[in-house]
Amino acid sequence: MPKLTDTQTIILSRAATRPGNLAMPLPEGLHGAAAQKAVTAMITRGWLEEVDADMRKGEPLWRETGDGHGTTLIATEAGLEAIGIEPVAASAVADARKVKPQTDAEPAPTAGDADAPKPVAIRAGTKQAQIIALLQRPEGASIAEIVEATSWQAHTARGAISGALKKKLGLPVTSEKVEGRGTVYKLTA
Repeated sequence: MPKLTDTQTIILSRAATRPGNLAMPLPEGLHGAAAQKAVTAMITRGWLEEVDADMRKGEPLWRETGDGHGTTLIATEAGLEAIGIEPVAASAVADARKVKPQTDAEPAPTAGDADAPKPVAIRAGTKQAQIIALLQRPEGASIAEIVEATSWQAHTARGAISGALKKKLGLPVTSEKVEGRGTVYKLTA
């Protein structure tokens, strides 16, 4: 795998923290030919992708297409993996936002667009990543197993499941009572 430059690392790290893995705006001081060279190299390697900019949300433009529209840049799954972040659901949003050929009539946005899943990036090696791995097993995980793996208190493990995983990340975590294990949580596909 090619080594990332400091600039590429900064661009991808910032994108991982933004909603929709948005890579724009670029770091201060990076503009003109230097920005074009850095972004072109990252697009070529598959770390960034050009997508339609949502002007209603005020997304910053990478370039204008000349017809009143523009494109912006998002980090791809490969880009997130290049900086050591394990994407869980980034591809669904990226596929939905890919640059589409312009037609005469744009369909009106539906109310369901706001409910589209947001990309989720989980840093490998974190306790949150450990919990997700435990919940993805076919047998799931009980609170006692999560406490053992993370060294957390039981109430912290339950809070992480309901707060961080379900609410913040929007992951479909289910629970069921299992004789001998108590409540078992599973991450359904």
